[in-house]
Amino acid sequence: MLEPLAHIGRDPRTGGYLRDAWSPADLELREWFAGEAARRGLDLREDRNGNLWAWWGDPSPSRPGVVTGSHLDSVRQGGAYDGPLGVVSAFAALDVLRERGVQPSVPVGVACFTDEEGARFGVPCVGSRLLTGVLAPERALGLTDDEGDTLADVLRKAGRDPDALGRDDETLRGVGVFVELHVEQGRGLVTEGRPVGVARAIWPHGRWRFDFRGRADHAGTTRLADRDDPMMPFARLVLAAREEAERLGVVATVGKVRVSPGNANAIPGLVSAWLDARGPGERAVRELVAALTGGAAVHEESWTPEVRFDAALRDRLARVAGGGEPVPILPTGAGHDAGILAAAGVPSAMLFVRNPTGVSHSPQEHAERADCEAGVVALADVLEDLCR
Repeated sequence: MLEPLAHIGRDPRTGGYLRDAWSPADLELREWFAGEAARRGLDLREDRNGNLWAWWGDPSPSRPGVVTGSHLDSVRQGGAYDGPLGVVSAFAALDVLRERGVQPSVPVGVACFTDEEGARFGVPCVGSRLLTGVLAPERALGLTDDEGDTLADVLRKAGRDPDALGRDDETLRGVGVFVELHVEQGRGLVTEGRPVGVARAIWPHGRWRFDFRGRADHAGTTRLADRDDPMMPFARLVLAAREEAERLGVVATVGKVRVSPGNANAIPGLVSAWLDARGPGERAVRELVAALTGGAAVHEESWTPEVRFDAALRDRLARVAGGGEPVPILPTGAGHDAGILAAAGVPSAMLFVRNPTGVSHSPQEHAERADCEAGVVALADVLEDLCR
């Protein structure tokens, strides 16, 4: 089932994927999702924020469903498994349930959340944040991509109504439980020697934009003593972020930089840099950012507090997914739609599938076929247990 997706948005030069939200590649992936839903006779719905739901049965506030799924967009030059594995495995798990002759006592849904990665507009989990009301529609519609297009512009081009965005209580009331399967973005399961695991919690994490302003000038005629070069404080930011992260026991990454005007023979006038910081405790992450703010205008673009998944649901998954022998329970520094739903009060949990490389957000991301199949069986077992 992953094969039809393999060519969509793939960069032939690198093998990585370019699947920005609402791009032609993303729209093609959404059509694939609709086709998979139709092949199984599922009721396809798109909520007011563009998230897709394929239902086996009709959910309602009095009879909410068990939902699984993930996302189909990717980081730029990302891998083939982050997101799509969870969606493909969700459809495959429904197939397994039907092969077993399972008749769920509640509706079962497959979800595909919009713009989980935030590659285009800089804010992660846009679809689930809008759904739960964490992200205000006014702020979302004003987000701009690298071409200067706002989310409102992009939605109109895709035939959607920007005015429809916002918290969607009707959709939320239909979700009783959410279980997201995801390729592990680390080597925890490699160390444990197990194909499948369960998430314990998601570290608190955020993104900040640092704007360093200087004075654009000629690279050849301006003396060093006369320069106001914003690249200098930017360089200090990168080094200081690493040093502070080591001191505080967190992780910090400057992975995106925009230099203006961007001429090789000119001193920049503005450097904007994006810092991603995460760690096991909120205080240490906040302390890191506070230590780096000198000389720049700092804008917090997103913040997600620590998410602890429901302990009873987590332990239930660990027991059922292991077929009698509990699977490993792992922390993670990666954000997910499951974390947004959990923070909003929806009972949520996550299954991880082993990644032998331990690499993610890269073409080197991988999962062996046998481990993927073990993940599908584990997910089917979990869904069957939850639907009794």
